[in-house]
Amino acid sequence: MALAEEFTALRPHLVSVAYRLTGSVSDAEDAVQESWLRLSGLSEAKRAEIRDLKGWLTTVVGRIGLDKLRSAAVQRERYVGQWLPEPIVTPLAGQPGEDPLEVAVRDEGLRMAAMVVLDKLSPEQRVAFVLHDAFSVPFAEISGILGESVETARQHASRGRRALRDAEPPPRASLTEQQEILDRFLKALLSGDVRGVTEALHPDAVMIGDSNGKARTAAQVIVGAEKIARFLFGLTRMYSPEALGAGRPLLVNGDLGLFVPKGEGSGGKRGIDAHLQTMTVRDGRIVAIYDLANPDKLTRVPAAEPGTPPRT
Repeated sequence: MALAEEFTALRPHLVSVAYRLTGSVSDAEDAVQESWLRLSGLSEAKRAEIRDLKGWLTTVVGRIGLDKLRSAAVQRERYVGQWLPEPIVTPLAGQPGEDPLEVAVRDEGLRMAAMVVLDKLSPEQRVAFVLHDAFSVPFAEISGILGESVETARQHASRGRRALRDAEPPPRASLTEQQEILDRFLKALLSGDVRGVTEALHPDAVMIGDSNGKARTAAQVIVGAEKIARFLFGLTRMYSPEALGAGRPLLVNGDLGLFVPKGEGSGGKRGIDAHLQTMTVRDGRIVAIYDLANPDKLTRVPAAEPGTPPRT
């Protein structure tokens, strides 16, 4: 098989590695492209020395991912409000595609809930944990990526593993269950049914908004079903029902999501910013709502998903 064909076959795997490390679609694509440039730039003799191309490329992507994580940590110090991973948005209808991103998000480890948990780790913990536990990279190679001893690499992975175990998200609910819960939630919200909204939310539910100060969303994490309900009903008084009900379903990191397009204000109601929302379900209720409103993270979202919006 030609080198380019081998690399293409490995691209979904490399995208999965890079995205799980960085939480950024653009950084993941850059890391994968850079790994190709490094591979293709080798002499034939050097390429012949590679016994495991998948392992070699995974290590290269891991090293690039660590650099990007460290750079991102500095940038986030200036970020306004909460930070969520850049979403991977794929079609809801039709047969699954073979685009590397569509293939990658079939893995539960790339769900928004799981990616949010990874963001709690330091760059070193994240790289050690992800490469070892998710992709079976030996600690001897991870230590080379980190520039630290094998024992230190093990400690980073152990601390990351412990942190994730304490905040492990629930298993992915089926799309059918997600749709039923979202329908019930939206119907209650748009009809002013406070009790219905509260009952659709898990008592320990959280809502996290991400805008970097460029759009309206929750500036702080909102915790608790009643507080989330009060916040959301405040929005219904601020925006028109038509704007709030204009959402279209799609998949966000493999889970059901809703894209609400930007809309102009009318009748004394404010104009609404574009929002991309997805949720996590536990015990038949919504336990987390992720509201992405930073326009810089919505550039890859289609204007609207064809078809019928969620029933309300």
